[in-house]
Amino acid sequence: MGKLIFEDTDDEVEVPDGSPIAEACEEAGVPFACTEGICGTCVIEVKEGMENLSSFTQEEEDFLGNLDTERLACQCKLKNGCVKITF
Repeated sequence: MGKLIFEDTDDEVEVPDGSPIAEACEEAGVPFACTEGICGTCVIEVKEGMENLSSFTQEEEDFLGNLDTERLACQCKLKNGCVKITF
């Protein structure tokens, strides 16, 4: 079981290993629209634990361009461990 930490609110949510983070992010207030990685509404910034998320998807590469600290919440899965994000 991994953990998603929302820096804005200090909320922590447990997420099963290998599971998408979209539902936990949406419940925490991250806005969503298309959920397909096309619109970019759900951009989050990973403050810690990028290595604990799934690899960048093609949709993220196409939308974000610079693959640094930003991710699309609709495209990420938590592999394990802890990830701290802000939105």
